[in-house]
Amino acid sequence: MARIKKGILGGFSGTVGTVVGANWRGMDVIRSRPKSSGGKGTPLQLMQRAKFALAVKFQNSLRSMQSRLYGENAGVKSRVNLAASYLLREVVDYVNDQAVLRMEKVIVTKGVVTGFQNLAVADAADQTLNFTWTDNSSQMMAKATDIFCTAVYEEESGEFAISEGPETRVAAAALVVLPEIWAEKTVHVYAFFQTQEQDEACNSVYLGTLMVQ
Repeated sequence: MARIKKGILGGFSGTVGTVVGANWRGMDVIRSRPKSSGGKGTPLQLMQRAKFALAVKFQNSLRSMQSRLYGENAGVKSRVNLAASYLLREVVDYVNDQAVLRMEKVIVTKGVVTGFQNLAVADAADQTLNFTWTDNSSQMMAKATDIFCTAVYEEESGEFAISEGPETRVAAAALVVLPEIWAEKTVHVYAFFQTQEQDEACNSVYLGTLMVQ
């Protein structure tokens, strides 16, 4: 890969002949055009492609939130990159020639904010989930103003429903209404607190599966 500084080409993107131009981290660069694999790929390549495709689809709904609430940027790796690395390493598996998700290992948010005490969830009528917890705002790294949040994943559609407040830590209870089309669907439930400034969070908690009523 060569950086373009000056010349008749200048900065460009796309393919010209045997080279590809792009902008990478603010720099105009060129690289050789990759050769076609000429085949379907080896079993290992097919497995990696399937795992990567599933990871990208799964993370799409979480990107905006994880860009704020997943750990800290580490060098050239953004928060989203860190979340994606963990997802591929720990969550996405390959079973019977199919990429699958280990939902119990999913970490939606990651941070130093104090988490929950006695958190519980129960399903209710009209696509509603009832959450309860104990107010522990007196603990270190916890504040009364911390916002209660949920990320609920519906398996069939592969979509998340994300709720951020308005309930706070001191409320000790919250109702979350899910989409009507999720009635009688199985969902995976995650919850977390984020700060009032919406720039820090606790490690998310996995509460298992529920059947939406």
